[in-house]
This record gives sequence, C-alpha cells and structure tokens, in this order.
Amino acid sequence: MSDRTRTAAVDTAPPSPPSTSPHVDAGDEGYSKDLKSRHINMIAIGGAIGTGLFLGAGGRMAGAGPSLAIAYAVCGVFAFFVVRALGELVLYRPSSGAFVSYAREFMGEKGAYAAGWMYFLNWSTTAVADITAAATYAHFWAMFSDIPQWILALIALSIVLTANLISVKYFGEMEFWFSIVKVAALVIFMLIGIYLLVTQTPVDGHTPGFSTISDGGGIFPMGVLPMLIVIQGVVFAYASVELCGVAAGETEEPHKVLPKAINSIMWRVGIFYVGSVALLALLLPYTAYSDKQSPFVTVMDKIGVPGAAGIMNLVVLTAALSSLNSGLYSTGRILRSMSLAGSAPKFTGLMNKGQVPYGGILLTAGFGVLGVGLNFFVPKNAFEIVLNFASIGILGTWAMIMICSLLFWRRSKEGLLERPSYKLPWAPYTQIVTLVFLACVLFLMWYGGGDGRKTVYCLPIIAAALVGGWFVVRRRVTAIAAQRAKESAES
Repeated sequence: MSDRTRTAAVDTAPPSPPSTSPHVDAGDEGYSKDLKSRHINMIAIGGAIGTGLFLGAGGRMAGAGPSLAIAYAVCGVFAFFVVRALGELVLYRPSSGAFVSYAREFMGEKGAYAAGWMYFLNWSTTAVADITAAATYAHFWAMFSDIPQWILALIALSIVLTANLISVKYFGEMEFWFSIVKVAALVIFMLIGIYLLVTQTPVDGHTPGFSTISDGGGIFPMGVLPMLIVIQGVVFAYASVELCGVAAGETEEPHKVLPKAINSIMWRVGIFYVGSVALLALLLPYTAYSDKQSPFVTVMDKIGVPGAAGIMNLVVLTAALSSLNSGLYSTGRILRSMSLAGSAPKFTGLMNKGQVPYGGILLTAGFGVLGVGLNFFVPKNAFEIVLNFASIGILGTWAMIMICSLLFWRRSKEGLLERPSYKLPWAPYTQIVTLVFLACVLFLMWYGGGDGRKTVYCLPIIAAALVGGWFVVRRRVTAIAAQRAKESAES
C-alpha cells in the first residue's frame, strides 16, 4: 500500500489527545460538558439527514431527474472533506466557538468576524426554511389544512426555542431522539423500496426498476446542466454536517468521540442520501415528484398502505424540527464566542442558569420570526427564497473552514504547531480543490438564473453590510483583544 493510500485511509486507531494551543478563546468558558458519546454520534447523523433531503429532494428530482443521485454523491464527498478538516482543527483545540475560534487564531479578528456572521446568515435563513418546511408538512393533515402557514411556522419555532433554552442536555436528548426517528424512517423506507424493487410490485401503475429511468429519458432526461444547476440546493442538504464540531466543545472527551462520528458520515451519505435518492428514481418516474411534497411521502402515498404516508410525513416534520433545533444551538455558541471578542452584540454573550447562551439563540429565533412574516406574505415561495440565502451562508462557512485548515496546515509545515494524528487526507490539495468546488457552486447559482441569480447579486450588499458592521465594532474588538493580551502577559 502506498503512502498516499495510507494517508487517505480512514483512521481506525484511537487518535492522540489534542495538542496544546497557545490560543485561548474566552467564549469556551462557562459551558457544561453534558453531551455524551451517543449524543455526538447522533448529532453527526442528524447533521447528515435534514430538511434538504426530506423536502428539497422532491423539487430537485423533478428538475434534474435521476441524476440528482450523482449530485448528492459529489456534494457528499466535499461535505466530508469539510467536516474532516473541521475535525482535525477540533482535535487540535476543542472549542464551542468552532471555526470562528479557529478563524480568530489563524486569520485574526477580521476573519473571525466574517466567519461568524456568514454562519449566522446560514442558520438564520435556514431557521426560516425549517419552520416553512414544518408548516408545509403540517398542511398534509386535514386537521391543519385550514390553519394559515405562518401560524404553523410560529408554533414550530416556539416549541423548539423553548426546549433549546433549558440546557444543553435537553438539546442533546432532543437531537438524539430526533436523529433516531430520522434514521429509522429512512431505513424502513429503503427496506420497503428494495422489497418493491425486488418483487417488481407496481407503484402507481409503474413497475419499479431501471426501466423507470430508461423510459423516462435516462439518468439525464434534460441533460447534464439541470443536475449542475441543482447542486447549490444539494449543498443546502448537507448544511448541518459541521454541527458535531461545534458540539465537541461541550463533551468531556472530544478526541475519542469525534473521529468515530466524523468517519461514519461518509457511509451515511452513501446509504441515506445517494441510496434513498436512487431508490426514489427507481420506484417512480421523476415527473411524479414535486417541490410541494416530500418525495418519501409521495412514494408511501402511491403505495396505498393505510396511514403510511401520514407516518412518513410525521418523520419529515421531525427532520425539520431537528434542523431548527440544531441551528438555534450552534448559532447560540458561535455568537457568544463573537460577543466576548466584541464582534457581536453584548447580549448574545449572556448565559442562563442552565449554562445556555440564550442571547444568541434569541437573536436567531428573532430572524425566525421574520420568516414567519415571509410565510404570511409569500407562503408559496418562502422555502426557495431562504434556501438560496442559506446556501450563500453555507458556502461562506465551508470556505472559511477550509481556509483555516489550509493555514493550519501551513503553520504545521513551518514547525509552529503539531497536527493531531487525525488528519485531513491529501492536504493541502483537498482544501484547494474544495475551495474551487465552492466557487463553482457560486457560479452555478448565478448561471441558473431565477432566485439563485438574484441571491448572487445580493453578495455586494452582504459584503457591504459586513464591512460596515466591522467599522462599527472594530474599536471594541481591538480594545478587548488588547486587554486580553495584557492579562496574558501579566499572568
């Protein structure tokens, strides 16, 4: 086996404890270490199975056909690279501030400021997408069909916000059970799908199999371009994979727990995302799916099993609430790290008796309330509008993680620090290729036109807001940094 192959192989030996870092992040203080191994493992799973698959796959299947499975596979590889890079940084120095803390160490306060607010853009808009999805799912049942979408969105936000504010243990338990429900549902769906495929049982008049794909125009029924265009939406489906890196700051032994959780993401992506989308394409023609209903619910509905579609709809509702739960959790921690450095409002650094940074959580929830208004005015377009803005935030967040990883690798080559045994394979080429991929996704957003192009045109506005915000906070950031440097020198 060559050295390159050995490097690429997934580490199976227990990694060494994280090396000592000279950087100290004040935002890491005050947290309880209540997240256990089972929480981190299921959080990693939950981060790889969310609203982007359960709801978004329907419209994208209709737009790109069976080639959607290829898009999920390609994006899944890069998502794994991102979370693996973050995992190496976490093993180097666990931090609840995650990549914002690493950006502060390797890129300075400006880098941390930009990373943090791009992450907030990601999750504040994702929160809107999640409550929109939850309201859409609820309309499946007749008892909720007459309730306005914005009211259902507000109810979903209120329930998850309340649970998130209590303690990290409640968050961990909620996410643990949410993830179990999602995984169990996908496994059951795939078993049913495989049975229908093997037995050639007709689904809505169609015989499952490769003929469903070939008769519908093949893998690329409308060409390769539609598959490339939907990639930006597929990236959104992987938006939570970095969550386990944030959660590692609130577990006792991250160097033991995190590598196993991250290593398992790759096969989960292969089975749950690529496998389930391939099954969807084999069971029904791509034209049977739409953006108005989860594709999993569509299949169960067509099978005709009493109550099956309702149960699957309950599962996808759980997925939306799980994603919202994760977004409130992670932005609360990131904003607190930024607040104590001076680059976020002071109230986002406040913690309650349960050691929960409630200020940052409430700020994210506040943007969710704005999303309730979006559901009031444009209920039909709310999901796609916020999905595009969330994708911009995701691209920015992933780019920052890979830049930090690249700078980390360079410092290790200079002998300034030591990389942990759990490394990102093929560095620095992995980081460079991933950054090129992210730039291509941004171009595809523009090239695809519609809401995606409008979102890209908003980039100068986002950049101007970041620059303007920096001039507002820079004096406070500089003063806090100088004070900490003084205290460090005196100690």
